[in-house]
Amino acid sequence: MNRPSFPLNAWYAAAYDVELKRALLPRTICNKPIVLYRKENGAPAALADACWHRLVPLSLGRLDGDNVICGYHGLEFDDTGRCVYMPSQQTINPSACVKSYPVAERHRFIWIWPGDPSLADPALIPDLHWNDDPAWAADGKLIELKCDYRLVVDNLMDLTHETFVHGSSIGNRAVAEAPFEASHSDRFAYITRWMESIDPPPFWKKQYGKAGKVDRWQIIRFEAPCTIAIDVGVAAAGTGAREGDRSQGVNGYVLNTITPSTDKTCLYFWAFARNYDLHNQARTHELREGVAGVFREDEVVLEAQQIAIDANPDHQFYNLNIDAGSMWARRLIDRMIDAETGPATMAAE
Repeated sequence: MNRPSFPLNAWYAAAYDVELKRALLPRTICNKPIVLYRKENGAPAALADACWHRLVPLSLGRLDGDNVICGYHGLEFDDTGRCVYMPSQQTINPSACVKSYPVAERHRFIWIWPGDPSLADPALIPDLHWNDDPAWAADGKLIELKCDYRLVVDNLMDLTHETFVHGSSIGNRAVAEAPFEASHSDRFAYITRWMESIDPPPFWKKQYGKAGKVDRWQIIRFEAPCTIAIDVGVAAAGTGAREGDRSQGVNGYVLNTITPSTDKTCLYFWAFARNYDLHNQARTHELREGVAGVFREDEVVLEAQQIAIDANPDHQFYNLNIDAGSMWARRLIDRMIDAETGPATMAAE
């Protein structure tokens, strides 16, 4: 049996809040076909997207109140997954049910727990509060990527690639040359990089809006298994940003949560939040589209990388110093998988 690449006992983003309406939304989460919808009271619900009767996707059916009606033979399931109607008979088979999943709505995302429902503690939902904090203005998008979700984690934990992949926007040589610090706990991994007295790259020069050297920071926080919040910004050089005074600059957060869809595809939810010019909707739109352009460059690289991995299944990766963050992230992911399946050596026996 192949070792899984993701844990099931975790909260994963299944949709942006605005995606989920009074309609059936199919998504594949951790190799599980799922149908999501909003109930009449606005609360999210999620069921296995396969009718108990003939496995036809329930997402091909329709909503009636809080119930899902199969579009093939009309079996009707309530939001707990129990069948409440069968055609041409009054007695309902008590085994007629589909799996329902714990769901929650927080930080403008719909979260789903695909594992043991008794372990679905809402306190474990990843912290992306900047996405709906009134002190920040944020917007983002969903990218459907044809790659292992862990490749996106690797990408975000090592931002030296900005120098080479995003040289026309957020990258410059300072990112690749600056030293960094790595640390971790049992759930988090951190990479901290300061670039002091540098010329800002084009993106930050536009956001900062002033001439002169800047101090730039990237403080990456990985939350297992797949959520990354990156504290970013620039401030006038030597004005104390590193010591905590960012008043002479601009600050943003790049918010990322990557959901395994299948073993080689993923749903990449991202947003950019800022704490300046909060009510300028034009700037919010401009930033969303600008960051989307940056991430399209990542999309090309990551999907090409997955193709190369598939073509070279026996290749062993070599790690550089810059891989410290991604190495710790993967260790934390592996620990979660081990907790569910046993260590890798046991799984292989």
